[in-house]
Amino acid sequence: MFPRFVTKSIHAYLDYPVALGLIAMPFLFGLGAENALAFWLSVATGVAAFALTVLTDHHLGVIRVLPYSLHLAVDGLVGIAFVVAPIALGFAGLDFWYYMILGLTVLAVVGLHQPEDRPAVI
Repeated sequence: MFPRFVTKSIHAYLDYPVALGLIAMPFLFGLGAENALAFWLSVATGVAAFALTVLTDHHLGVIRVLPYSLHLAVDGLVGIAFVVAPIALGFAGLDFWYYMILGLTVLAVVGLHQPEDRPAVI
């Protein structure tokens, strides 16, 4: 079994930059040249991820009304959606690899997440 070293605190510090990256990267990389969904899926997900982080009950949450377990579940669903989307929507080239790599990365972060009741494994 892999060590689970992504703590709630580490995850919280990743959330805001990732959300902003999801909004900015389609502009920077020129996503969606062949399929506009490749552009807007990232932007919309970034806006939703930012809102989710603001509302999550962790130390960087601003309003803290959503349980962290819900946040983690949504992240897992986003990872799955990002792996399935390029195949289901027929993305090609950079659009395909952008979503595939991000989806697999999100799934890895969620999979390496340390349960809150366990001490860190180093």
